Amino acid sequence: MALPLPLRQHFDYLLDASQPAQVGCRVRVPFGNRTLIGIVWQIAPDDSFAADKLKPVQALLDTTPVLPELLCRLLSFAAEYYHHPLGEVLISALPLLLREGRNLSDYQPKAYQLTAAGRALDASALKRARKQSELWQALLQHRISESLLGQQYSRTSLKQLMDKGLAEEVVVPASPYTAPATPASGLKLTAAQALAVTAIHQAFGRFERLLLEGVTGSGKTEVYLQSIASLLCQQQQVLVIVPEIGLTPQTLARFQARFDVPVLCWHSGLSDSERLHCYLQAQSGAAAIIVGTRSALFLPFWRLGLIIIDEEHDQSLKQQDGFRYHARDLAIKRAALQHCPIVLGSATPSLESLHNALNKRYIHLPLPDRAAGQALPGFELVNLKQQVLQYGLASQTLAQVRQQLAAGHQVMLFLNRRGFAPALCCDECGWLTECQRCSAFTTYHKQSRQLVCHHCGASKAIPRQCANCGSTKLTPLGQGTEQLEENLQQLFPATAITRLDRDSTRRKGALNTLLEDIHQHGARLIVGTQMLAKGHHFPNVTLVVIVDVDGALYSSDFRAPEQLAQLLTQVAGRAGRGDKAGKVLLQTHYPEHALLQDIIQNGYASFARSALMEREQTRLPPYQHLSLFSAQAHQAALCQQWLTQLAEQARQFPALQLLGPIPAPLERRAGLYRWQLQLYSANRTAMHQALSTLLDTISQWPLSRKIKWQLDVDPTDLT
Repeated sequence: MALPLPLRQHFDYLLDASQPAQVGCRVRVPFGNRTLIGIVWQIAPDDSFAADKLKPVQALLDTTPVLPELLCRLLSFAAEYYHHPLGEVLISALPLLLREGRNLSDYQPKAYQLTAAGRALDASALKRARKQSELWQALLQHRISESLLGQQYSRTSLKQLMDKGLAEEVVVPASPYTAPATPASGLKLTAAQALAVTAIHQAFGRFERLLLEGVTGSGKTEVYLQSIASLLCQQQQVLVIVPEIGLTPQTLARFQARFDVPVLCWHSGLSDSERLHCYLQAQSGAAAIIVGTRSALFLPFWRLGLIIIDEEHDQSLKQQDGFRYHARDLAIKRAALQHCPIVLGSATPSLESLHNALNKRYIHLPLPDRAAGQALPGFELVNLKQQVLQYGLASQTLAQVRQQLAAGHQVMLFLNRRGFAPALCCDECGWLTECQRCSAFTTYHKQSRQLVCHHCGASKAIPRQCANCGSTKLTPLGQGTEQLEENLQQLFPATAITRLDRDSTRRKGALNTLLEDIHQHGARLIVGTQMLAKGHHFPNVTLVVIVDVDGALYSSDFRAPEQLAQLLTQVAGRAGRGDKAGKVLLQTHYPEHALLQDIIQNGYASFARSALMEREQTRLPPYQHLSLFSAQAHQAALCQQWLTQLAEQARQFPALQLLGPIPAPLERRAGLYRWQLQLYSANRTAMHQALSTLLDTISQWPLSRKIKWQLDVDPTDLT
């Protein structure tokens, strides 16, 4: 059995011979004084203990595997590659209700139909109950599925009909969706789009990796849609992975509008029962297309014919805690196991993917122009040196904002800091509000009257006086989106303002409401964080202002220039997507900075290729493979001691190069000191062999039980 424990081993139990268990089925087993849900991993292993030494399985929960054989192979590979306990990997691939041991039969698709009494009922009997009458009329025509009921009819009306004995619930056997007879028609394609669609069609039925590199507004989604159309006629399924929940509803809506087949979504915002429903629909083939975030990768598809990773460069595709997998990389492995193509789409592809495309490991599909022929937005640097700023905005910036609003256009202001201000400052002594548990300042949120640490989540009330000198003169230092919105309301009192960040979209449905408001109304200001940076289509936005670009120019992370270039390009791409020309203003104190000049003068494609040359010269990924050991403890000395001991062991492997032990850039988080050791190797196999040996050694150290430690293979975040 593989059990959900942080232990790199299997556990043997005795299974009754009368129970028809298969690999991938769930079982309930005793473990110490607990009961755990595990996965059958091997039956009658050769190295098992004697039967009288084994505890019996309490219950076999499935007669058919919840994890089919192909998915087991993928998860086994993932556990081995990322050196994570197999039991935790397997369980993490299941919806929560299955992890809890719920009976699958309780969640089979249900529908509602009329009873014999309901079919014999006279219409006049319900004339005083309009909603019940409408539902009864619909049920006379056909059964109504549970999902359709919630969208079109009242559950209260259904209950009333059932209480009267007029309607009943029935279990509907799941079956694959009905394939359309002809492919759905789409928009007229450009020459580059047509070539991309043809290349994807030619890859159907075999494993192929395709990188779709298209500038913002080049119509990558239309390429996806027209590639999928013929696949659906063959009754195959499609998985579309997007990096964030915020992109799921609009992508889902576009797919649903194009195809008359079941299109489902998968993300953490769904309820547990909704996620299990999606899981079962994928397994049975009832779902034709699933649009989801990274964990949708582990759904058990019936006939998966194509995988699409949208915004493949995005850091959100990498899980940053627990089982630290990268959805893009594992999706490529799944496509290989499924013998189906995978399309990686982005306007700013990661250097790893671009490196593979340039070396012919991926098929490179460029879309160099916007689909409707619009010009790409022009960049303009706004030098903040020796300028008088009004609420953080230069007079040159404000003049152009007023000009665009007067013309009836929309203006987007991008500031990648939520909250009102990054900190509160004492005017008397300069004291700053700091998190007591992290090496970071607490962000001032004016609307909630809280100081919040964005690293550990700790919050507290606004202090009345300085903790250092006792002064009551505390003022906000710096600017966040909340303050920018308030300041813009004073500058433009007659203009509607919409703020899009994690705070304003916290409630369910809030993001959709705000996006709909932007699309339906005229001139307005749109303020937001990186939530605005990708995927959104705002045809009336003609000016994008990046309020503060300087904060990301200097970083200890070697990936920072790549991430900044991607962010600037993606944000800029929101401008000029309609029939009006677009412009991007970059406010900076360093207009001469080489990175800014390269992006403005030559674009992301040129920057990425020069960045690859730098990576090659400095022997950084993708030219070497990187693994990161991190240690956390209440005492920094324990972290340093443990990593020093690990470094001594790692130096025995000549294929490894070490950096560290060193404190993490954010040295203290949630009360724990954080140190790290970076391991580099040009040979991937040698790296993994060394990691396996090191992990076996680490488990025997007494010091390993005094700290929290983690291994991150192919890390994307070194903070």
